[in-house]
Amino acid sequence: MPIPQQRPAAGAPRSLSGLRPFVRPYRGRIAAAIALLALASVATLLFPLALGRLIDAGLAASSDAAAAQALQRHFLALFGVAVALGVFSAGRFYLVSWLGERVTADLRNAVYAHVLRQSPEFFETTQTGEVLSRLTTDTTLVQTVVGSSFSLGLRNAVMGLGALAMLVWTHPGVMGQVLLVLLLVVLPAMAFGRRVRRLSRASQDRVADSSAIAAEVLDAVPVVQSYTAEAREAARFDRATEQAFATSVRRNRARALLVAFVIIGTAALLLWALYQGTQAVLGGRMTPGQLGQTVVYAVILAGSVAVLGEVYGDLLRAAGATERLMELLQASSPVRSPDGAASLAPSAKPSALRIEGLRFHYPSRPDTPALADLTLDIRPGETVALVGPSGAGKSTLFQLLLRFYDPQQGRLLLDGVPIASLRLADLRDRIALVPQDPVIFSASARENIRYGRPGASDEEVLAAARGAYAHDFIGALPGGYDSFLGERGVRLSGGQRQRIAIARAMLKAAPLLLLDEATSALDAQSERMVQAALESAMRGRTTLVIAHRLATVQKADRIVVLDHGRVVEQGRHEELLAAGGLYARLAGLQFVG
Repeated sequence: MPIPQQRPAAGAPRSLSGLRPFVRPYRGRIAAAIALLALASVATLLFPLALGRLIDAGLAASSDAAAAQALQRHFLALFGVAVALGVFSAGRFYLVSWLGERVTADLRNAVYAHVLRQSPEFFETTQTGEVLSRLTTDTTLVQTVVGSSFSLGLRNAVMGLGALAMLVWTHPGVMGQVLLVLLLVVLPAMAFGRRVRRLSRASQDRVADSSAIAAEVLDAVPVVQSYTAEAREAARFDRATEQAFATSVRRNRARALLVAFVIIGTAALLLWALYQGTQAVLGGRMTPGQLGQTVVYAVILAGSVAVLGEVYGDLLRAAGATERLMELLQASSPVRSPDGAASLAPSAKPSALRIEGLRFHYPSRPDTPALADLTLDIRPGETVALVGPSGAGKSTLFQLLLRFYDPQQGRLLLDGVPIASLRLADLRDRIALVPQDPVIFSASARENIRYGRPGASDEEVLAAARGAYAHDFIGALPGGYDSFLGERGVRLSGGQRQRIAIARAMLKAAPLLLLDEATSALDAQSERMVQAALESAMRGRTTLVIAHRLATVQKADRIVVLDHGRVVEQGRHEELLAAGGLYARLAGLQFVG
């Protein structure tokens, strides 16, 4: 199921509850961090008490030796509280920072692994740049909350409640009025925070839009430049970033108003408490030490409320980010290994393939069948070429064989077992694919070939490269087999990339080989060499070959001609030419002159 590109934001930070499975494994560290947080908060709340006693018992006392010793003890007590506060705060900071990094890494890994398991249907409606934005920007927001803001908010909540309790205990008359002022600050701030959250989600969506544009265009720079579309694409990206900027400005304006409201409200709270305390000292109802103690507690309470306002804003942004990440994690692929899937043991023998009444249309084109009532039997070890005009269903058949999609009707059987009943890994382990557009990873030549079988030895890699006629050009690279091939293999020619892909498939040694225009990027000389290598590799395997260049399939055991998703002809090259049908017409177009 594809994820929605945009959706109305929900209404509360409860979206952060989606992080529970990622936080739960670290309960021990969380408990230790909470214990240190509690100790640090207690140390902070003891500081005003020690200060009040210092004022009353030290500065207000006579200047004899006993008073001097008492003063020293009070200063030492204050220093002891400060040391405890520093130690406990440092421990808490380390633990929550570690937790933020760990949870973010786990979340990023889980999202990435889940996206990799999605079928191509997912990517028909979800842009790669959108996924990358969620993997980077959104997980960074989550890290900020888990590793900093949440702990900071919890610490200030504990300290604020503690300061409130101490103020109620030491001077309940003042606190009745302070509580009223506090409610007048907190309740409007929470209501205003909902608007901040909606704008935060919208801002993240706009950033994702610009990331999607950048990812798409950077992946096609040669095409963009060949059409001199640099200015157009830069303008398109500029419009997307301007939209993101405008949304961010609205979000920041709302947050600024929220911050101003909280600061003014907490300042009023602090000044009110100070005023009431001063009146109490003048009236003889409070000592100077108690006033100092009350002022510090009021400062702690006011500071906690102000920090909680900032943290609430961060929580709102992280809630939006968490929603977007949970959408990815909740996306369900329609193609998956069935429960109690049949086991298919590895085999070196060529596979038999049967296709029964296959009917399929792509989810994005529900009214246009790509295959219609296709039936075909392929014997073990047979080489079958699939030919036909573009859109006949040749590549679609390959995608169904690999279970990138499931057909709406009919079934495919591999060695007599319906592929829908097999584990995806077992099915795909028995198939080697050489695509028309070879994929080269940002790694060495050796690792690109070994991608076909990660456990293969260096000798097996070299043998596969020789078989694909890739050994000579790889050996001529500056680093040989350890040469870095660049992103998407930009340091290689098209024919060299194709031979790397062929070597990769040969190394896999699967019993069913799928060749999708495997020699389309090769020059005439390379094509002859690789064609010979492929003919050698086909021995002992069942092979399906898609080819538009009919000269490359004349030696196939059987040629199957597709048109509009149906088999319209099949036979050997000479038989089909003599029949004078679609194959003969295609051959006439290619071989004329």
